[in-house]
Amino acid sequence: MCSALIRTESLPVFLDDLWFKFRRIDLVRGDGLPQQLIDSYALIVVRTGMGQLMVDLQEYGLRGQTVHIIRPGQTLGAEFGAYSNLEMYVIHFDIYQDSGAFDSFPLKGEVPVGSGDQLFELCDLMLLSSQSACELERFRGQSAFQELLYRILKNFRTEQDIEGLGTLERTKLYIDQYYAEALSVHQLSQMAGLSPKYYGELFKKTYGISVMDYIAQTRVNSAKKLMLQSNARLADIAHQVGFNDEFYFSRKFKKETGVSPTAYLKNRRRRIAAYMSPVLGFLLPLNMMPFAAPLHPKWTAYYHKMYRSDIPLHLSAYRYNQDWEANVDALMNSAPDLIIALDILRPEEQDKLERAAELALIDSRSDWRTQFRQIACLVDAEQEAEAWLRAYEWKAGSVREQLPRRIGDERLMVLSLQKDKLVNCPARAVGEVIRDDLQLNVTVPTRSLEHRQDTILVSELMESDPDWILLNVRQESETLAYWEMLKASPQWRDLKAVRKNQAHMIHSDPWREYSAYACKRMLDDLLYHISGYRPD
Repeated sequence: MCSALIRTESLPVFLDDLWFKFRRIDLVRGDGLPQQLIDSYALIVVRTGMGQLMVDLQEYGLRGQTVHIIRPGQTLGAEFGAYSNLEMYVIHFDIYQDSGAFDSFPLKGEVPVGSGDQLFELCDLMLLSSQSACELERFRGQSAFQELLYRILKNFRTEQDIEGLGTLERTKLYIDQYYAEALSVHQLSQMAGLSPKYYGELFKKTYGISVMDYIAQTRVNSAKKLMLQSNARLADIAHQVGFNDEFYFSRKFKKETGVSPTAYLKNRRRRIAAYMSPVLGFLLPLNMMPFAAPLHPKWTAYYHKMYRSDIPLHLSAYRYNQDWEANVDALMNSAPDLIIALDILRPEEQDKLERAAELALIDSRSDWRTQFRQIACLVDAEQEAEAWLRAYEWKAGSVREQLPRRIGDERLMVLSLQKDKLVNCPARAVGEVIRDDLQLNVTVPTRSLEHRQDTILVSELMESDPDWILLNVRQESETLAYWEMLKASPQWRDLKAVRKNQAHMIHSDPWREYSAYACKRMLDDLLYHISGYRPD
């Protein structure tokens, strides 16, 4: 009797009609997993340690006794605690159906599974089999994957909680809901059934922040929303979010945001919507925080991480404004004073935005300095813009000084990997920052110059053999799978830049964004890759 499938309504009888195809398995450890777009199903199995998993906009705590199911079209990323030693398997697979359209695999999100020892053994076997040169051994990996699915479904638990670390997450959710109450480490540790000392250590190890700092952060973030949504006095807002003393609230607020509550409000009186992420990259250097902007943990990773609590209205940044109609509707319902966008809108998109509020379009053909000045003029911040530009020019000169002297004559190539093709990196800012501002020797293969072709063959790359390579790998499954093959190939490993450890990965954020703030971050990123120096 198959009780594991019969006893729960969450798992209908569906397996007889489905086929599962194991594609690949990755063992992820170290700093974490960059945000990427998943084009297949994926299964996350945590082996050791703790961390945070982000699936689309949903956060989960990574821990044992659970697996996570990711569906095609979702984005996936993970951050590991500094001392967690987290290891997790990411297993990519496809699902096919004998008859009719395949709707959806019934398991999704976080799935409790009980003991994971057998899962780890199967994952190790799949990893070993997938790396084998023997077809029969690789086929064995398919068998191990079927067994893995069987174990997960057999041990699937309908309970919403599991013992141990689940209690820690309950206390975090309690803080999120009852932050305005008087909370203490002692009280929360009692809820978790742990000693105050161990609870505090475990909380910081898991979430990267102390309990009391998390409480203060949650209260300040709530205060920001109240300040923008009402005309209440700061003293009243402080009490509403859990601070008994207005002056203590002001000190905590400034510690969290860098500005006082009064200055924060002053900068946000005008409801400005940054309709595209580069616009946000022009407003931030002017100390202007928009009330609406596109935010997503993959496509605008830095802005999402740093400013999601400061921006009340999050527009969708999925696949670079694919959800533009929903974004326009959100703005029409929120009454902005000004919408700023680049002049690359669809006609119907522009028409709807003009009906939502005053619309200012920035010339996309202009260089970023001109665009920056245009936006500064719109928000009456011309002096701030000129001061920031002077600081940028000084910084570019400082970075040039800090780079090794030899790199001025060495050849540097900036590439993108898109599916199974190497191309000259199309990002506009790359040439302007690296070639113009830093005066480095950016080169491309001869054929690309002669025939104006972007695709670069590995043989051409070997012939050019640059001293330095900066490579942007598109973060989606097909490209990442090809990258694993390419970097293991003798041709790639024989490149001069690779042999000398002078081939570096660069991320789309900031390298593919064309804005003032992105260019400044590129200077820091390049200095780190070439000199190993990471500015604070």
